[in-house]
Amino acid sequence: MTEKKKILIVDDEEDLRKMLRFRLEATGYDVDEAADGQEGLDRARSNWPDLILLDLMLPKIDGYKVCRMIKFDEKHKHKPIIMFTARAQEKDKMIGKEMGADAYITKPFEAETLLAKIEELLKQ
Repeated sequence: MTEKKKILIVDDEEDLRKMLRFRLEATGYDVDEAADGQEGLDRARSNWPDLILLDLMLPKIDGYKVCRMIKFDEKHKHKPIIMFTARAQEKDKMIGKEMGADAYITKPFEAETLLAKIEELLKQ
């Protein structure tokens, strides 16, 4: 049996985290959550997720900084990060890419689009 892939959701909206957790667990993923940037960073470093869903507008540390800190950490830089945010402007997407994000999905989102992107990044 193959081990379940672990996904860390970092978002300050509890309802969204619950909905994503439900959807991802139903698809066969192991899910961890964090409600702010600092907690997200700590969990990314200690729980070794296979992929991180990261909101941009977070309490304590914003998603851009969290992404940058993970991607500049030798032990964790290979982890795929999907920026997951309501900020849909091109400049936001560009900054996300510069910080090392592997993908950028805007809210509101299609669950199928998100699941397909997660699968694609986990196969790489």
